[in-house]
Amino acid sequence: MSDHPRLPTSPGFWRSPLRGPWLTSVLGLVLLVGVTVLFVTGLASYAAYNPGLSPANDKTPDKGVLGLYLFAWPTHPVWLYRLTQGVHVTLGVTLIPVLLAKLWSVVPKLFTLPPARSVAHALERVSLLLLVGGGLFEFTTGVLNVQLDYVFPGSFYPLHFYGAWVFFSAFVAHAALKAPAAVRNVRHARRRPDTVPGDDEVPPRPDTVPGDDLVSPRPEPPTVSRRGALALVGGGSLLLSLTTVGQSLGGPFRRTALLAPHGAAEPGGGPNGFQINKTARYAGITTADTHEDSWRLVVTGRTGTVRLSRAGLLRLPLHSSSLPIACVEGWSSADQRWRGVRLRDLAALVGHDGDPPDVFVESLQRHGAFRRAALRANQVADPRSLLALQVNGEELSPDHGYPARIIVPAAPGVLNTKWVARLTFGDL
Repeated sequence: MSDHPRLPTSPGFWRSPLRGPWLTSVLGLVLLVGVTVLFVTGLASYAAYNPGLSPANDKTPDKGVLGLYLFAWPTHPVWLYRLTQGVHVTLGVTLIPVLLAKLWSVVPKLFTLPPARSVAHALERVSLLLLVGGGLFEFTTGVLNVQLDYVFPGSFYPLHFYGAWVFFSAFVAHAALKAPAAVRNVRHARRRPDTVPGDDEVPPRPDTVPGDDLVSPRPEPPTVSRRGALALVGGGSLLLSLTTVGQSLGGPFRRTALLAPHGAAEPGGGPNGFQINKTARYAGITTADTHEDSWRLVVTGRTGTVRLSRAGLLRLPLHSSSLPIACVEGWSSADQRWRGVRLRDLAALVGHDGDPPDVFVESLQRHGAFRRAALRANQVADPRSLLALQVNGEELSPDHGYPARIIVPAAPGVLNTKWVARLTFGDL
């Protein structure tokens, strides 16, 4: 009869010779840098939505002090959101093997008895629960959002936003406690190579490395070194990165974005042959809605309301801008050549000469989120911000927002409203 412990609460239950302070410390330090970048770029993405501007943009009510860092999202450089969100999504996917390996490396600690040896130890266990649960929640909802699988209850935006604060708070507390020991473990391994087992080495003795409580007291024979295991994790991360990053890089790399449905999709050729997040059919847009005889753009401001047909818009001074589109899922299109009427010129039509105000944009869209959106004054004032009527020398296709759409430099794709019906300039 085997004397192997049957309960995970027993240290002898966990017999992998790979677990140890060096592997856990290296994985932890990688996550320390990676998760910090994820959090910062995630906050940048949230700020880019301008959630405090109007109810149309605010997807996270009652954010309170968590929204104090918000600022007017800049329009320079034009690729800003494409970069920050591309890094956020690609890095998040890339870190999945590292996160799973780190959780595997410390799983014996989750079953340690007694569960709380002191008040301080109890607080540490609670923070660990928030750290593990929050990390799994954030990575899972992020991946589901990239895949457009909204199976979680509620809206993605508040769930991911509030979850990020819970996870990162626990992460900071955990890092403050463990990072110094992790650095010591890695430095100790450099000074004492025998503490980093290779293919034919055994785990260190209990008195050789600080924090070695992860080492199994009854390890099985090793089948791979710890460096080999780390290389396997790194290879998995590299593979996930290569099958995701193409959605942000564009060009020939887009075909490699196998894990990004919109990033890899080719919507056809021609001037309108670039990525589409929401089709006219999905949004409930009909031919009758956009017919030139019936569609009118309603512009409201200080001096009243102006109604403009598409032909009337084409008679106004037209300008061109080369701008990309980037979405929260991480995909982006290359620069397209847009042509239309400047938003600040439309503001001037209704009495807002000089410095234009914020604008509230309403779409013909019937289905889906962001049927309404708001832009800040600095976005309206930018000469590259257009009510676009054409793209790459042709009129917009129905899926790209015909008869008119918003295009603003460095703004998230959802703020580049399609099928525009009304613009309201003024304090929002």
